[in-house]
Order: sequence, then structure tokens, then C-alpha cells
Amino acid sequence: MTNPATAPFGSWPTPITSALVVRAAARLGEVVVDGDDIWWSESRPGEAGRSALVRRSADGSVTDVLPPPWNARTRVHEYGGGAWTVADGDLWFTEFTDQRLYRLAPGDSAPVAVTPEPGIPSGVRFGDLHPVPGGVLAVRESHAASGAAVDVVNELVRVAADGAVEVLVSGPDFVSDPRPGPSGELAWLQWDHPRMPWDAAQLMVRSPDGTESVVAGGPGESVVQPVWEPDGGLLFFCDRTDVWALYRRRPDGAVEPVLDVGADLAGPQWQLGASRIALFPGGRVVVDVRADDGERLTLRDPSGGLRELPTPGYTAFRALRAAGDAVACVAGGPSAEPVVLSVPLDGSGARVLRPARDLGLDPAWFSRPEHVSFPTPDGGTGIGSAHALVYPPANPGVRAPEGDLPPLLVVVHGGPTASATPVLNLDVQYWTSRGFCVADVDYRGSTGYGRRYRDALQGRWGEVDLDDVIACARFLADSGRVDPARMAIRGGSAGGFTTLAALAMRPGTFSAGASHFGVADLGALARDTHKFESRYLDGLVSPWPERADVYAERSPISHVGTLDTPLAVFQGEEDRIVPLEQAEAIVAALRARRVPHAYLLFPGEQHGFRRAENIRAALDGELSFYAQVWGFDLPTAEAIPPIEVRRG
Repeated sequence: MTNPATAPFGSWPTPITSALVVRAAARLGEVVVDGDDIWWSESRPGEAGRSALVRRSADGSVTDVLPPPWNARTRVHEYGGGAWTVADGDLWFTEFTDQRLYRLAPGDSAPVAVTPEPGIPSGVRFGDLHPVPGGVLAVRESHAASGAAVDVVNELVRVAADGAVEVLVSGPDFVSDPRPGPSGELAWLQWDHPRMPWDAAQLMVRSPDGTESVVAGGPGESVVQPVWEPDGGLLFFCDRTDVWALYRRRPDGAVEPVLDVGADLAGPQWQLGASRIALFPGGRVVVDVRADDGERLTLRDPSGGLRELPTPGYTAFRALRAAGDAVACVAGGPSAEPVVLSVPLDGSGARVLRPARDLGLDPAWFSRPEHVSFPTPDGGTGIGSAHALVYPPANPGVRAPEGDLPPLLVVVHGGPTASATPVLNLDVQYWTSRGFCVADVDYRGSTGYGRRYRDALQGRWGEVDLDDVIACARFLADSGRVDPARMAIRGGSAGGFTTLAALAMRPGTFSAGASHFGVADLGALARDTHKFESRYLDGLVSPWPERADVYAERSPISHVGTLDTPLAVFQGEEDRIVPLEQAEAIVAALRARRVPHAYLLFPGEQHGFRRAENIRAALDGELSFYAQVWGFDLPTAEAIPPIEVRRG
């Protein structure tokens, strides 16, 4: 636009509304290749967040395989993953509502239940499905009627088409990645409390005679994503050299390095069924190699040579699968929402199999991230810098008054073992197109920078993460890029904890905040959460309950006497990971201190919001909250309903 209007930061009119954020939106999940067909899953906010399964046939036709209300989603580990698989057109999946295994055989008109009731909240769940002749291998998670985390049992099983179940591995606290070998072997991962899989998972192999051996992993070493080769070799990622590099167990049992580029080639196993490697005949493999400006799909040939595959516009990849002489994957980039992409190994043009929705927007509306490293207090970690993706305001139709600086929104990702990704996300562009600067912080403890960076948070959660988000905000303010009087912090889950802790325990930097299903009481979380994370805090904080004093000292709820920063709280009523009581406790403290606050509770939502109407209410409500706290007007054309800000 040649003559942009002038308007204060935060009040810029934009077509990137909450309605656009959810319109025809779909979160692409896993990819499976079945002969010439390519399948993928889509979580659809417009269909109450259900996970639909889609098949693209060789002739290019695309079909929804499971009509509403079928929902292929598992609650194993609560985060799920590997909820479905298919081989020779034979589909197996876990239905979310009852957590039973269902089968849709070729020619059947409707899925048929394979495993018996009961489902949830007690009963049995299945995930990490892998097809074998006559059935599937799976992680089975059995919940007792008590509902207690200590009574949950995780096992590897084989489920036959008639519902018969054979237990293959039992005993470890956790198991995953059941993978049958070419000569009757079985590989899997296992780990025990109090470690998480990115701390110390072991790769196990059972030979046909029943002999078991540890291939790699253990204390101080994590293994993820084993993949068998046709000759009996076994590929896997291991972080023994600080980064998750690629290794191979040869058929003779010896382990050798395959590819170490000095950066993580894999990520933490929050969800089951992840795939960051595609294996092709002749010993060729494709992995995605991380750099500061994104990832690169890279082909390694048997001689060790590396060749980058051209993927213009795409800089982040997951769910890699071999599909003939191409890689099928989910891909996205700074100006591209995720798509299902086919990338030929011969270097010819990549082909979009499942396009992103048509947003109808010029790319000028999209803020492109800048990777920024900034100094931060060492805090005894030996690391004195952290990282962020910084998105400046972007709106071709508006400019700010001369001399004005934009408000800053510091985004704290969850996990805390997660990372910022440079992929077009309308949740971010919703803010930048209104005149906000957004900093998506990879504080110490994030993945993608090696084990040393990840382990810097061990025993220090609630300390170094606070150092880093505050250091990021002050770095941007001192650089003259944002308004130091209008800096907010927001985050969900573990990011919500850092948000609450920064406001309650390090007041003075942020003048507003928003907690989405955030942790307020670490002790309550340790006492009342699901099995997968029930000992997670032993490493991040201290052993529980022996050091309950540390939990109390680090908990935001213990510091509400200094919590005087306006705060918006958003919570799902059915959240089992961060239960409702956490949000209620912080809201009660805000009310008692008469701190300006807003609170939205969403019935039917679990951990994270999946329903379109709730995603919209949370986005618009948070914007309305900042507008009321900082005193700027909202665009009248959107008619955003004001959120109620209370003081008591």
C-alpha cells in the first residue's frame, strides 16, 4: 500500500483475525506410506478438534477415511502419538472417546472394535501402533480404577485381529517404539522413573531365541527412533556426543557412528510415533539437519556423502517417510503453513500433496523471524547465552506514529523441553499484524542445541528459565526495538509456569501476562499428575517429596504476596496434565490481592485448546486484556468482545 494509515501499535487493523486463525485450520500430524498411497492425520478445530485420517491415492484423489465423529487419537502418556497405522489398506486406530482399538479392513463399510471396553478414565489405552502380519504391535497403558499414577502399567503387546493380546515386554516403567526386525528380532525403547526418555532411554533388542541386549542408552544417554535396515542393521539417534546424532548397530552387533553434524538430528519424545529419518534401498537415508535459519532435508548416501534436497520456502520438517524415490513429510516455513510434501531424492522439484489453506493474504502481512542470541546470567550452568526467534511488527497497511515503539510479547514454549520453530503460525501473526513484537524464546533447557544446553535446566527450573525470558525482554528493550513499559509474557503448560514465576518472583520487567493452563504449584503438580510426568520434576527441580521446601520456594503460588502484575488465565476444565485446581489457586490469589485479572474456563477441553470457539475466545480475550491494561483501542471492524477484567 502506497499510503499507509497511521495508528498506535497494538490497534492496527488486520485481516488476521481469530476467525481466520481457525477457519479451515488443521494441525497436520503423522504420515504413513502404504504402497502407492500416502496417509496423514489432521486435527481440525472446526470439527471439535477431532483427529481425522486422510488418504491420497496414486491417482491424486484425496479421501477422508474416517467421517465424523470418529477421532483417531490416543491418550497414552496423555500426549498421545502413534494412534493409527495402516498396511495393505488395513487400518488400525485408537478411538479417542473410548480408547479402544478399532480396525477398518479393506472392503469394510465401518470400523470394528477389536479390544473390549472399558476405555477412559480407567481401563486400557493403545498407542505407538506398528503393523505386523495379522495385527499390530502397540504400547498398552493399563489404568487401575484408583486412577493413581503409581497403578498405571505400560507394556509392549501384540494385538491380533480377533482381539487376542500377547504381552511382549513388561517390567520397565515405560516402553515405546516396538519395531520387528527382518529376521524375527524385536527392538524397543525403555526407561524408568525418575528419568524422562530424553534423559536416559535404552535401546533394547531381543533375538529370535529370546536373548536380550542393550544396544545403547542408559544414564546420561538418550536414544530415540530406532529403524531396522533390510540386512539386519539397526539405525537410531543417540546423544552420547552432546547432540542426537545417527548411529548404526551392525548385524554383527557392533555400534558405529553414521552422521554427526554437531546439531540435533532428532527431538525429545513427547509424543509417540515420531519419525525424523526416512530409509531407502541401498543404505540411503534422509534426515533433517538444523541450522539457525531452519532445517534442511539432507540425503546421506552409503559412502557418507551428504546432499541437501531442494525445498524452496520450507525450513522445518517432521514425520519423514520413504515413498518410492521421494520423502513424504510434513513441511513448513516462515511464509508457509505446514503441508504434506513429497521431495524426490533426485533433486527435482518438491510436490505438495496436501496444500495449506488459502489464506488470501499477500506475504507482506507475514512477519519473518530473526534468530537472535542474547547474553544471560550464567547461573552456574556454564552457558551464558540463550536464543529466541524474534518477529517484528508487520502490516503493509499501517504505520506507527513517529517515535513510538511496539509492545513486546515474550512467548514461553512448553515442555519445558521443546523449542521455537520458524514456521508460519497465525497465532503469532495475529499479534505481529496488530503491531506487537513477538519473541519466541528458546531458554536454556530447550531442545535443538544439544544435551548440554538441554541439561542446563536440570535442578534449575524456575531459575535459569526466568533469567532467560527476562534477559530476552531487556535485550530487546535496551536495543531500542520495543517499549520497555509495555512488555508482556505468555505461555502454556510449562511455559505458563515460567510466565507465572516471572511475574510473581521477578516483578518489574513485565507489565502484563497470560497463563494458558500454567503450573502454579509445583508440589501439587508432583502429587497429582499423570504417570508419564509424575517424576519429571525430580530432575527439573529436586527429588519429591524429600525436597518439598524447594518446590514451595519455586512455586508461583508461594509468592502471590508480590504478584501485582495484571494477569489473564485460560484453562481447560478436563486437563489431567495441569489440573484445574492449579488455575483456580492462582485466580483466587489474584482476587484476594485485588490484582487486575481475567479468567476463562473452557468445559470439554483437555491440555491445550482444540475447539475453534475456544481458540478464538482465548486469542481475542488475551488481546482485549492487553488493550484494557495498556490503554489502546481495538479495531472496531472486528467487534472483539471485551474480556471481563476483575479486581476482586
